[in-house]
Amino acid sequence: MKKYIKMNINYFEEKFWRNKELAHSMLCEIASLSQKINKSINIMEVCGTHTMSIAASGIRNILPKNINLISGPGCPVCVTSAGDIDRILKFPKINKNLIIATFGDMIKVPGSEKKTLSEAKAYGADVRIVYSPLDCLRIAVENSRKEIIFIGVGFETTAPLIAATVKEAHNKNIKNFSVAPLFKLVPPALRYLLDSKISKVDAFILPGHVSAIIGYRPYFFLSKEYFMPGTIVGFEPLDILRGIILILKQIIYKDPELKIEYSRAVSIGGNKTALKLMKDVYGTYDADWRAIGPIKDSGYEFSKKYEKFDAFKKFCVAPIKAKEPAGCLCGKILLGLSKPVECPHFGKSCNPQHAIGPCMVSAEGACAAWYKYGIKK
Repeated sequence: MKKYIKMNINYFEEKFWRNKELAHSMLCEIASLSQKINKSINIMEVCGTHTMSIAASGIRNILPKNINLISGPGCPVCVTSAGDIDRILKFPKINKNLIIATFGDMIKVPGSEKKTLSEAKAYGADVRIVYSPLDCLRIAVENSRKEIIFIGVGFETTAPLIAATVKEAHNKNIKNFSVAPLFKLVPPALRYLLDSKISKVDAFILPGHVSAIIGYRPYFFLSKEYFMPGTIVGFEPLDILRGIILILKQIIYKDPELKIEYSRAVSIGGNKTALKLMKDVYGTYDADWRAIGPIKDSGYEFSKKYEKFDAFKKFCVAPIKAKEPAGCLCGKILLGLSKPVECPHFGKSCNPQHAIGPCMVSAEGACAAWYKYGIKK
C-alpha cells in the first residue's frame, strides 16, 4: 500500500511540474512582465541540464522576443580544455599496463589532434565506461597488477562522490588506483564572466544540482558586488518558467536579490557532509577552462594528504597548452557569445557521431541539445 501511495505521489508531482494550464498562466505573466522592460534581456542558464530541459520543452521559442536565453559554461565535459584531453590521451602511451575508467560522456571528446579515448580503445588501450567511481575500486582489487585511472571530470555535484572514493581507497590502502583531477567550480566561473565583461549577461539561471551541494551562500556576490539578478532553478519546465518570472521581477523592480526557486532541494548551507568531505580531500587551484584559460581557484586538486592519488603527478604528465579546432565555435558558445547554429560545422562536419568540439559530444552540451531537438535559431 505504501509503495502504491508513493508511486501516485510521484505521478502527481510530475503532472504538476508539467501542467499545461499552469505553464500557460506563467507564460502570460512572463509576457506581461516583459512589456515593462524596454530592452532585450539576456538570461544565461549556467547548467547544461537546464540547456537540455529548455531545448526539450521548447521554452526558448515561446518566450517574448526581448527575453533571450543563452547557454553558459555549465557542462563539465564541454569546459574541459583540449590540452587536458591531450594529457588524458598520454596515459596509455606512458604505461601499457593500465586501465582507464571514465563516465560515458568523455569517451568521444576530441583533443587538439581530434584523437579520443574511443580511438585509443580501438587501438588497444583498456578504456572502460563506469557508472560510479566506486566501480574503479572493485576493478583495482580484481586487477592488482594493473594501474587504474579514473578521469575525474565534473562540477561540485560529482566531486563529493569521487572524494569519497579516494578516501575509501586511502583507508583500504589500494595503491593501484588514481584519479585525473579535472574538476571545475561554478561560482569562480561566474565571477570571471562578470569581471571580464566578455558576455552580455543580464541575469543568471543558476544550477540546481550544484547548489544542492554548495547551497546558495556562494552566490551572494552576484547581487552584493555586481548588482546581478540570479535565481537557483529546478529542471522541470514549470521550474524554469517560474525562475524566469523571479528574474524579470528583480530586473523590473531593480532588486537583484538572489532567489531560490528550487527550495525543495537547495538550502542556504548546502550538503554539509559533502562539503566537509571535499574540504578534507581537495584544495583549489587555477583550473584551465576551454576557450577561457586559467580561472583563479576554479578547480579542485587533491590536498597533500591525498595527492598520491593524483594520476597526473603519479605518471608525471605535465599540463599541455593546445589550440581549439579550426572553425569550432564551442568556446564562444560556452561564453554565450554564439548560438550552435552559427557554427559553420554544426550539423554538417560536426554531429554526435563525428564531433569536432565537446558541445556536440556531451549529453549536456548546447550543440547536442540544439541538434537533438532541431532548434534552428
